Amino acid sequence: MTDLPKTPSFSLQGKRILVTGASSGIGLACATALAEAGGNTVLAARRADKLADAVKAMTAKGWTASALQMDVADVQDMQDKVARHGPFDVLVNSAGLARHSPAVETTPDDFDAVMNVNLRGAYFVTQAVARGLLEAGKPGSLINMSSQMAHVGGIDRAVYCASKFAVEGFTKAMALEFGPKQIRVNTICPTFIRTPFTEATFENPERVEWIQQKIKLGRTGVVEDIMGAVLYLASDASALVTGTSLMVDGGWTAD
Repeated sequence: MTDLPKTPSFSLQGKRILVTGASSGIGLACATALAEAGGNTVLAARRADKLADAVKAMTAKGWTASALQMDVADVQDMQDKVARHGPFDVLVNSAGLARHSPAVETTPDDFDAVMNVNLRGAYFVTQAVARGLLEAGKPGSLINMSSQMAHVGGIDRAVYCASKFAVEGFTKAMALEFGPKQIRVNTICPTFIRTPFTEATFENPERVEWIQQKIKLGRTGVVEDIMGAVLYLASDASALVTGTSLMVDGGWTAD
């Protein structure tokens, strides 16, 4: 009889997981997917009340979840908390910030605010979780929530694009560095996902028309579109995947 291969497991039982930006939107969706798959999921964000509500909803379903109030832009405090509560087998770095404007109107304050969260915060939280894994001698999966805008340009999005292009760069470099220790580093690149974070864009008819022309599947995204992608990268199903970008963009970047 043919010896059939065994499908890799998507279960996260026994895995300790950190999700930043987990109080709403894509971050909350990621935390939900990973907790439902059996992961011991720590939801991190600045808003303690939102985190408490999310954790209450998850534990009511019998999942394992806890809250950690944390600002990724406060690097020292963040790294202290990661060290204290880790090591984490999986990181989903979903904390993000956007301040859109024409490039000629970008202010230094807007530039610094976006970079402090999207790039500096993302870099150092990835570093902190990787350090914990290296010290423990454990493998792991580090996932940075990037964007399709890390691969293309966007109207009024010069600073945001710059931050996300940079995330792609350090993700690839860290994947090379940590690969021999079986620590995988990847990004997920969503298209426009309807969340409170993106509502201003959807209120602009010109931007909506631009978005609809670009997305080949003919619809914008919802947070559920990201949940399967993050489960794949977090689990053993993606054991040979590192240093790459998983596009969840409805075909935007295909042409």
